[in-house]
Amino acid sequence: MAQDPEFAKLAGESPGLERIAGGFHRTGGPVFSRRGYLLFCDQPERIMKWERGKLTVYREKSNGARALTFDHQGRLLACEAGRVTRTGKDGSITVLARTGGEPADLVYSIDGSVYFTQGAEVLQIAPRGKPRTVARDLPGAAAGVALAPNQQHLYVSCSGAVRRYRIAPDGALTEGRTFAELPGAAGGLKTDEAANVWVATPAGVRVFNRAGRLLGTVTLPEAPGNCNWGEGFRNLYITAQTSVYRLETTSSGTRTY
Repeated sequence: MAQDPEFAKLAGESPGLERIAGGFHRTGGPVFSRRGYLLFCDQPERIMKWERGKLTVYREKSNGARALTFDHQGRLLACEAGRVTRTGKDGSITVLARTGGEPADLVYSIDGSVYFTQGAEVLQIAPRGKPRTVARDLPGAAAGVALAPNQQHLYVSCSGAVRRYRIAPDGALTEGRTFAELPGAAGGLKTDEAANVWVATPAGVRVFNRAGRLLGTVTLPEAPGNCNWGEGFRNLYITAQTSVYRLETTSSGTRTY
């Protein structure tokens, strides 16, 4: 594990990593509910629920769900095969966008927009609007998408790099630039309140400071695919191949729902 004094402040000199669940086909898209439980995808066809050590099936036949988040009303948003959906509290499913492809990850913005990645593009679903492409200058296939703590910038992970964009008043993305380089593939990513960026990569979860400097890498027994903040937007839950891990952190994650 690469170390930096600032990294040690975020995850400790010897980060506490715990495998909380395992034996799945392929895990992805973790999200922690304000009600105290974790949801994650077991691809290709289930969404699982982990609560206080107990594991149950939250949704069978998930239509290939691979990434999850919540909106401000606590409704579940999901990237599924060929669509982005919202599940109401009564269990009803609304299709927010038919994508014609395989959306990879999504994030909910304070203005009610949903940003999601697909192929080498970033798309936005505006409140009461149709999906539109807002970035297509990515150097490779897009993976994760995350908002900065002030919600004025958007980060996108893709093969070889993390890109950073300014969000215009109408939700369009401008001033795209390379924030950090990655050695190969990338998975999902999240930001914390200090504007550090946590990126799931085959080598582990890489942590960059707000200037794009690598602080350190948390290595895991399996290659991470995505991550998200846990209880009270503290601690990091990481989906990695057949398992889910929990990493103790001192940082507070960016609140998006």
